[in-house]
Amino acid sequence: MTRTDGGAGWVAIVGPFRFPWGQASSRRVHGIACSLAAAGRHVVVACGEHGPGLTPLPDAVGPGSVSYLGLGEIPPAGAGKLDKAARAWWSWGARTVRWLDGRPTRPSHVVLYNGDAPYAARLRAWCRRNGVPVIADVVDRYSPEQLRGGRFAPPYLSALLAFRYHYPRCAGVIAVSSYLGDHFRGYGLPVLRVPPTLDARALAVLADHRPDGDGPLRLVYAGDPGRKDLVATIVRAVEQVGGAGDRVELRVVGPTVERVRELLGGEPVPAGVRVLGRLPQQEVWAEVRRADFSVLLRPPTRFNRAGFPTKFGESLANGTPVIANLTSDLAEHLTDGVEGLVCPDHSVDALAATLRRALRLSVEDRALMRKAARRRALESFDFRVHARALADFLDSVRP
Repeated sequence: MTRTDGGAGWVAIVGPFRFPWGQASSRRVHGIACSLAAAGRHVVVACGEHGPGLTPLPDAVGPGSVSYLGLGEIPPAGAGKLDKAARAWWSWGARTVRWLDGRPTRPSHVVLYNGDAPYAARLRAWCRRNGVPVIADVVDRYSPEQLRGGRFAPPYLSALLAFRYHYPRCAGVIAVSSYLGDHFRGYGLPVLRVPPTLDARALAVLADHRPDGDGPLRLVYAGDPGRKDLVATIVRAVEQVGGAGDRVELRVVGPTVERVRELLGGEPVPAGVRVLGRLPQQEVWAEVRRADFSVLLRPPTRFNRAGFPTKFGESLANGTPVIANLTSDLAEHLTDGVEGLVCPDHSVDALAATLRRALRLSVEDRALMRKAARRRALESFDFRVHARALADFLDSVRP
């Protein structure tokens, strides 16, 4: 049964994110919604885009359902600074509250993804008035350098207020990492830890790749580096190894050539590195599948301990082992020589040494790693794995 009318027993997932695709936040909400549908819940995702109207999500499987609609919380393309500021501080969340008021029945739970302080304040007030528990899905702990303007600018102050005041006053928290889980348990809140998830079962990927012992080592970086991923370090390590006569190819998906050059301090992109820019999601995953390894390198900052890289589980689900240093909870899922290779730190030299280890692997070693990567994804990152725990968690949370 597909329920699209907001009938009894439904769950609302709300926030100013794009859906079903477009951002890491889109994929996070997609996984949570599909888990709840697999457990028999009927979910309506009210995202921040302008349109569409209520639309069933065909990806959802199980006795429940997922539908989504756009409420227009995100400023439209071309909006001026005053319009953006007014939405962020005066009307952020107002459209979501009006939509909730207009439903024929109240949801059993509201799951809040992001929105910062004004959005969270409006949503908490509505849930309090209506006796509906609000659960915060928390995936970040921002630092000032991550947001425009720094420590004393409105974006950081709003994110900080939401994290320190509003989320601890929710009925419960879904945390993406053990760091965030421990933080909110310190407030006495019920917490469930769920990493980024996807439909790993739907990706029949092992036959897509043919390891070639005579060809170059094929690497891929896919994502938006922001201030988290050390793309320049990855490029320089590939250049160092390539310059020594070893055959390594790196494809960079997401950033533009101009952005990669900026990260390199204005230097040209070296030979052996191909920058593909933004691609549709399915093409991104095709690039990941074609690689021998995806590469993820992050500094051990607080915001990297708090988050969890979406691209890590996606690489494993596509059957591609990962070369990474251990941040967040990656040590629970990446064993050196099994699902990939552990880089001892986030330096150029450490990554170059790890790439040389990868070059010494046999075709059989790489094939075994691909199978182990896929197995780990099915055990840890498929949305069905977390379905029962999420449904039980909602049942345990009260307003």
